[in-house]
Amino acid sequence: MVAQIVVWIIVVIVLLILVAMAIRVVKQYEQGVVLRFGRLTGTRMPGLRFIIPLVDVMHRVSLRIVTLPIQSQGIITRDNVSVGVSAVAYYRVVDPVKSVIAIENVGSAIDQIAQTTLRKVVGQHTLDETLAETDTLNVNIRSILDVQTLDWGVEVTLVELKDILLPETMKRAMAKQAEAERDKRAKIIAAEGESLAAAALGAASDTMMAHPLALQLRNLQTLVEIGVDKNTLVVFPSPLMSTIGELGSFLARETAASGTLAPDAVTQARSAKPHTVPKAV
Repeated sequence: MVAQIVVWIIVVIVLLILVAMAIRVVKQYEQGVVLRFGRLTGTRMPGLRFIIPLVDVMHRVSLRIVTLPIQSQGIITRDNVSVGVSAVAYYRVVDPVKSVIAIENVGSAIDQIAQTTLRKVVGQHTLDETLAETDTLNVNIRSILDVQTLDWGVEVTLVELKDILLPETMKRAMAKQAEAERDKRAKIIAAEGESLAAAALGAASDTMMAHPLALQLRNLQTLVEIGVDKNTLVVFPSPLMSTIGELGSFLARETAASGTLAPDAVTQARSAKPHTVPKAV
């Protein structure tokens, strides 16, 4: 009697163990791939699923997007500049059967192929292209990865370059280049300002030539502006050419006047009679 009870207890325990081994829970973001005696029998959708213990083996495959950081790679660009480039890739499983049967470890395989592809793509571009055309590099890397990973049942949804590390010497050279570019722009802007100012001054001079009083009014305005500072000495430029002309005219008039008065004085002296003093008796 006792032996029978022990046997029944053992049978119940074995049945419970078998039931526990037969029950599988597939989560909403997963699919189960079932192999029976090593052969594929199909997939199991999310929910409570049963398999044959010791006969079936279920592999749960996550269908969520996986973030894969690509560690920094030492890469030599096409113009022989050594840079360190790191990136991040996003992928998801679109065919659970292929991801289990076609490759052993999907995550490790994509990590290795992503590093290799990153070095290959960046090495085909110059440093300036790498810094300025990151969108193009991202698309190229993704397209190459998709060709490789579609046979594994995996789709790469996005690849982004995360960081580009430059040597210190290259950073200094780029800083000098940027500074020279800024100086060039500043000189061009200053030259354009001088050109516009010269054109405006030319138009102003034409206006003053047409209206001579405008120059005098401008001189008076300048004197008023100088007088605001309460200066004791004011050096004010006058129109040089007109002043020289007026001075020449004045000297000519004075010379002509002096030449006319001198002969008249001599004539009067000659025509004057001598004055006689009467003698005393």
